[in-house]
Amino acid sequence: MSYRAPLKDIRFAMKELADLKGVLALPGYEEVSEDLIDAVLDENARFVEQEIAPLNRDGDIKGAKWSDGGVTTSPGFKKAFQEFAQGGWQGLLHHPEQGGQGLPKLVGAPTSENINSASLAFSLCPLLTDGVIEALTAVGSRAQQDLYIPALIEGRWTGTMNLTEPQAGSDLAQVSTRAVRQDDGSYRLFGQKIFITYGEHDMAENIVHLVLARTPDAPKGVKGISLFIVPKFLVNDNGELGARNDVWCASLEHKLGIHGSPTAVLLYGSGKGEVGEGAVAQLVGEENRGLEYMFIMMNAARYAVGIQGVAVSERALQLATAYAHERLQGQALEGSPGPVSIVNHPDVQRMLLTMKSLTEGARALAYVAASFCDKSRHEPDAEARAHYKSLYEYLVPVVKGFSTEMSVEVASLGIQVHGGMGYIEETGAAQHYRDARILPIYEGTTAIQANDFVGRKVLRDGAAVAAALSKEMRSAVLALRSAADADEQGAEALVLVARRLEAAVEAYERATSFILKQAGESPRAVFMGSVPYLMLAGVVHAGWQMARAALACREHARAGDSDDFYVAKLATCVFYAAHILPRSQAHCDAVLEGELASRYAALAVRS
Repeated sequence: MSYRAPLKDIRFAMKELADLKGVLALPGYEEVSEDLIDAVLDENARFVEQEIAPLNRDGDIKGAKWSDGGVTTSPGFKKAFQEFAQGGWQGLLHHPEQGGQGLPKLVGAPTSENINSASLAFSLCPLLTDGVIEALTAVGSRAQQDLYIPALIEGRWTGTMNLTEPQAGSDLAQVSTRAVRQDDGSYRLFGQKIFITYGEHDMAENIVHLVLARTPDAPKGVKGISLFIVPKFLVNDNGELGARNDVWCASLEHKLGIHGSPTAVLLYGSGKGEVGEGAVAQLVGEENRGLEYMFIMMNAARYAVGIQGVAVSERALQLATAYAHERLQGQALEGSPGPVSIVNHPDVQRMLLTMKSLTEGARALAYVAASFCDKSRHEPDAEARAHYKSLYEYLVPVVKGFSTEMSVEVASLGIQVHGGMGYIEETGAAQHYRDARILPIYEGTTAIQANDFVGRKVLRDGAAVAAALSKEMRSAVLALRSAADADEQGAEALVLVARRLEAAVEAYERATSFILKQAGESPRAVFMGSVPYLMLAGVVHAGWQMARAALACREHARAGDSDDFYVAKLATCVFYAAHILPRSQAHCDAVLEGELASRYAALAVRS
């Protein structure tokens, strides 16, 4: 089936939950109106549906090809990327002074979601380019910004980040790529990087690599890492391309999914360029602060990967829903004669609503986080900016970890809805599962997100942000009960949502309290439960947004709005409360039993 951007739910989440009006009222967005946003969303939907979505299947079957250091991308990718660049999509969020359009992150979130739904493999290239632009904007010199950012925004060049090495996966303290200072102020890099997404391709004139390496006299560990710009082709002061640099694609990885995305092994200093031995590099910022700088790009990418989780889930949901309506099999429980569409069977409905409610809950949570990010940058009051910054930073690992784990579940359910046909590649359901499986791994595994969430987001401030959010969620419970008292027609649904949300918030608070108490005495027990705690946070925070959505739907109904969208949305919110929010108790229990579980786990793995 053809992909269709879910514009109704996108607009609902932006306007009813993520405070689009409030974002557009911020300084810096005076010329951005809701009508303009609607036009951007409509054009984005048209572009991805017509130009990008048709590439998804071919990208999976006819992946990128390597030959003698060069890479040819999947059929249609190069042309689509040129159209993407010409449409100005790469510059959507970036500053107008750099050639961008300066729109809010709350607008970038849905447009990014849609292009990732259309083709995850294609979209990884602009995703990483965005990260390079953001990193250089934050820590690059003015000369570096002027030389590289406009061409990246225009789509003439693309960007990558180079962290991982064969001996150094997530442990960046083991990075061994060498950076040797030269008399002219440049550096020469020597080493190997692996898992470099779009590290080599044919879609742009140049590729700008941001590379972690260490100088000969650098301190050991992560404190001795520096960040360097290494372009595929050297760039002259006037912006023209020069000699081929000594960075060489040795091979492409053969992956479970995202076959259209070339994942490169890059050699620095192999002697195969035109500049002599060693890749010519420029230092970004100061020596030995590279990991700090790279985290700017990594955090941007982590949020973006969370959006990818929503995107793949939406695509899997659409395919499964269409199949469930078309597939005739079995009789209805009511005893109607002849086979019926499987969408009439209760368990198929359960699976589809699980897919739908998880996807829409994660979408709403991600958009609300984007709104917090915009406010953290544009609120006039410094205290308000700091408040929203803490909220956004708190939610980034939740968006990344919960949304990506959720996408694997949703894609797996999509196969189950198809039955045996889901296991056949031609239906397309299997591709969504294979593509989704990388999302909880790259840009920091779920455990890395969970450890960051516990260590840096909860313990560092004594759970102050968690407590503030719990207070907001409890206010939503009171609002649901008040709305139920005032509206008998929808009371049953609202009472259910209120009851389940309140229980979930209580579980969240109990788990948070346990973590605060045990962190000093039994850190192993705390981190044994860090992933369950992260999943608990995701379930509860997405459930909070679904509860707010239920309230908004009842307001529309009371105002006489008979749009079927609100009826279906309320039903999805009720299902989330009934079937998904109860997971919070199980996650809480796993956290609370962390000390005993950690002791037995240590015994089990030794046997």
